[in-house]
Amino acid sequence: MVFFIIFLLLLVGCSSIQHNIDLEKSLYSIIEDKNKNEINLTSWTSFDWEKAFLFTPYTPPEEIEKQLGVDYNDPSDIDWRDDIYLLIFMNDEKVVQYVEVERQGADFTIGKKKYLTPSDDLIRIER
Repeated sequence: MVFFIIFLLLLVGCSSIQHNIDLEKSLYSIIEDKNKNEINLTSWTSFDWEKAFLFTPYTPPEEIEKQLGVDYNDPSDIDWRDDIYLLIFMNDEKVVQYVEVERQGADFTIGKKKYLTPSDDLIRIER
């Protein structure tokens, strides 16, 4: 019984971070269009967020946690991968959603900014 209660608490605690597959699909359609060279995130998000962090391939988990300022268990294993960028959305100082952005022959940048906000949400696509 105790094991079951602990399992439920862990399950509920982990469910607040959502892997946003729909946003991934939308971003793929933009990236596939070779005429597009930028993404405005607020045009594609339908949830509340205050900050979005873009992590490059091979980013170590310690660096992700340092930038986010919170504990984060990376389900994408980006520290071992060169095929994706990781986009993590925060709201009220909590991670709320993440997206694995497949490179598809492109690289992505937010310039010298630490993170994006709804009013400054531009990701550049470099081919």
